Amino acid sequence: MGVVSTGAGPAAFELKHTSLPLVSMLLRTTDLAALGDELAAQLREAPQLFDQDPVAIDFSAVAGEAAPRMDLLLALLRSHRLLPVAALGGSAEQMAAAREAGLAEAPEAAPVARAPRAAEPAVREVEVVREVEVVREVEVVREVEVVREVPAPAQPALVVDKPLRSGQQVYARGGDLVVMAAVNHGAEVIADGHIHVYAPLRGKAIAGNRGNTAARIFATCFEPELIAIAGVYRTTETPLPADVLGQPAQVRLVDDKLVMDPLKT
Repeated sequence: MGVVSTGAGPAAFELKHTSLPLVSMLLRTTDLAALGDELAAQLREAPQLFDQDPVAIDFSAVAGEAAPRMDLLLALLRSHRLLPVAALGGSAEQMAAAREAGLAEAPEAAPVARAPRAAEPAVREVEVVREVEVVREVEVVREVEVVREVPAPAQPALVVDKPLRSGQQVYARGGDLVVMAAVNHGAEVIADGHIHVYAPLRGKAIAGNRGNTAARIFATCFEPELIAIAGVYRTTETPLPADVLGQPAQVRLVDDKLVMDPLKT
């Protein structure tokens, strides 16, 4: 989209298409008290889980219920470091209330699991191919426009060589995190992509921090205090399976559930 101008002078603003990361929050209840309790519990377990992330509120799972008080819902999310900007999937009543509260109506689309770097806008190249053919000794020239997607440059992984002690935190924004030493109790490792720990993982590991459901957690000795992928978390209150505790293991997200598998070495 080009520059918008109303006179001969310089344009006051310019409109451009862009692609920005946006977290989708699927509501499973319209009980704001219950929602607030769960948000508070997640922040206690993982203080960096939310970081003023723009959020689209997905009402598809509660579309059959009455619309909640939107002003109270938005205030609740903002108080837990989330920035509601859009709504989708709701009933006509819910969407009308969301628009009245100032939320944009986001288009509904099937979820696509992507690596974090895929959230960056792809580069579109237009290649013009000239084809020449001779028809009865008359040269005919055709121009064919070929559009192909070129992936954006990959975000390099963040590599940590030293052990992480209690109270230390490392965040790989926009990419993967590779830790070559122990993550001790009270330490925290966070990545927008995958987390690889080639040593004991005893602290907290949060992968897919900005909603990447394809992110995974890998560790050669799996003993975490907390694990989370794209906002779905599990703490030591639920004992780990015997086949992964203290063993090489990976964690992935399947149907909004954390699945832990032993790794064969």
